[in-house]
Formats: sequence, C-alpha cells, structure tokens
Amino acid sequence: MRIVTRYILKEMLLVFGMFLSAMTLFIFFGLIAKEAVDNGLSLGPILRILPYMLPEALQYTVPGALLLTATNVFGRVSSSNEVVAIKSLGISPMAMIWPTIIFSGLISLGAVILNDLTVWGRSGVEHVILESLEEIAYGRLKSSGNYTNSRVHVIVRRLEGRKLIQPKIQITSASGGPPSLITADAAELHADADAGVMTIKLYNADGNLNGWNISHPGEFVRSFSMEEFTGRKSGERHPTAFALSELPAAKRAQVQYVERLQRAMAADAGAALLFGRVEDLAQSQWQPRTNVVTGAQRTMYRLYTEPCRRWANGFSCLCFALIGAPMAIRRKNGEFWGSFFLCFTPILVVYYPLLVGCLSWAKNGVLPPQAVWLGNIVLAAWGVWLLRRVIRF
Repeated sequence: MRIVTRYILKEMLLVFGMFLSAMTLFIFFGLIAKEAVDNGLSLGPILRILPYMLPEALQYTVPGALLLTATNVFGRVSSSNEVVAIKSLGISPMAMIWPTIIFSGLISLGAVILNDLTVWGRSGVEHVILESLEEIAYGRLKSSGNYTNSRVHVIVRRLEGRKLIQPKIQITSASGGPPSLITADAAELHADADAGVMTIKLYNADGNLNGWNISHPGEFVRSFSMEEFTGRKSGERHPTAFALSELPAAKRAQVQYVERLQRAMAADAGAALLFGRVEDLAQSQWQPRTNVVTGAQRTMYRLYTEPCRRWANGFSCLCFALIGAPMAIRRKNGEFWGSFFLCFTPILVVYYPLLVGCLSWAKNGVLPPQAVWLGNIVLAAWGVWLLRRVIRF
C-alpha cells in the first residue's frame, strides 16, 4: 500500500510539474503580450510587470494541468495492467486513487490562494502602468501621432524630443458636460507617480477649458490627478479586486450603504406624501435614485457571490482529477489525450455553462451565492459514478 501511494504521488508530482510549467509559460507570455499591446508598454514596464502576471497565468493553467496529469498517470498505469495486478492481490483500486484525491485537494486549496495572489498581481500591474504613464503616452504619440484613454485624447503633428508640436487635446468632462478642446503651438507631458499628478505644459494655448474660452500666450500649465487624467477611479473597487480576507468587511459596508439609500428614499417618499409634494415622486425625479439603489444591490450580490466563486473555481481542480483518473483507468489506454478530451468535452459543454449561468444569476440576486457550486457537484457526481464502475468492474 505504501509503495503504491508513494509511486502515485511521485508520478503525479512530476507530471503535474511538467504540464504546469509548459502551460503556464504559454499563457504567461500571451497575457504579457496582451498587456503590452493594450497599454503600449515598452521593454522596461514589461519586465516590471512579469512577477505580477505570474499568479494570473497559474490561475488559468492549474485545473487543466491537473486533468492532464490524472489522465496521463492513470492511463499509463492502466495500460500496464497494474490496476488488474492490484485487484488480483485483493487490493481496492482506491489505494491508487486516494493519493490523487488528497494531492488534488491540496492543489485546490492552492488554487484558492492563487485568487488572492491574482488580486495582488492585478493591482501591481495597474501601479506599474500608472508609473509608466508618461512613457506610454510618448510611445504612442511617437508611433501613431495620438494618445487616447477614457478621459483624454491627444493628437500631434510630430514630436521633437519631448516636445509635442501643434497638439490638439480633448478632455472629456467628468460631470457629463461638453468636452474641453485645447490647441497650442507646442506642449510637454510630465508624470509624477509619487504625487499622482500628470502635468501638461502648453505654449500659446487657445481653446475651451471647462466651459471657459482661453487664449494664453506664453506658457500655460494644467495639472491633473492620475485618476482624472486616465479616467480610472481607484476608490471604487470591483468585487474581484478584494482579497478573501477583505470581503467580509466590504460586504458589511455595502449592506449598510444599501440600507441607508433605502431609508433615505422611504423618508423622502413619506415626506412628499405628507406634505402633498407629489411632483417629488414623479418618475423623472425618482428613477435616478432607484437606479442608484439597484446598482448598489448588484454590487452587494457580487460581493456575497465572490467568496463562493473563488472556492468553487479552486476546487474544480479536485473535480477534474476525480473524473480524469477513473476515466483513464476504464479506457486502459496509454494514449492519454483521448482520455483527456473525453473528460474535457463534457466539462466544456456542461460544467462551464453551468458555472457561468449560475454565477450570472447569483450576481443579480436571482439565485443564492452557493449556486455557483452546482457545476462542481455535477462533476463530483460523475466522478463518483466512474469510481464505482472502476471498483466494481
């Protein structure tokens, strides 16, 4: 028994490491290339984001690598008739499968932890991009003559060193007003990452700024916060940007926020009815407040769903191994790719649609957060059925 356990664990560890390394490298460089293209990163920022991108790459590859490992190891074991030999000695095949289940459970816990590391990695990537904002802007202006983000659009005729010649700068209003449009003979950009400020120095500026016509001969300086310049709001965190340890406090705060909004609406509605101000209850006045409450409730549902999603995603590794091992044993074929695709096709057709559908309904409050485990339960039930077939026959 101990020999069998040590052999299976050794094989699982070696093969898992091989598949995980190969798949992670492929996904890792794909993610790096996507970030570089989307944000116009040069070599320096790319090298700085490398450690931050690794957890995200691992998060994508661990479940598939574990399924490949299970089908590979048990496919070779079964094709060598080692399962038949164990049965002939009166030993249950579970002696070989239990080490795999324990190993997969530990990997599943590690996959849950990877979610928190992915949160850290994503915040690190965003920090590097903000620190490199000046370099990114100049790189895009040099290559294409324009730089655009959600807030600012800059077009230049050409660059002379660090100087933008005949720039046209359009700035979208944060309050929904008309955009500002400024032209100048020349301009320079300077980002101060420590202070979180982007400064635009204009020479002979002319145009409209925040509804005011300007005509400024000589030097004119306009400073923006990084958030204002890029349109990113660091104070508003998406539920996926919280670590697991931060989610309980975030859920309590969001529940209190929703309750305050609802109490304020109830109080205002009662006051309007009491004093006969029916116009205050008109749809044009009331609908924006209703939309705010609805958005806050959706954020609350997302926060409640997030822990279940992460644990369910992590323990999908265990479910994948639970079906991969008995499937490979039943096929009795050393060619593991066939077993892998026999497992992966139902996972692709059944598990992922169940996960996405239940996740969407849970985020909208239609289903309880625990519904995201439904796909795992289906896979586990299939795996148990396969195990029973392996043990009995």
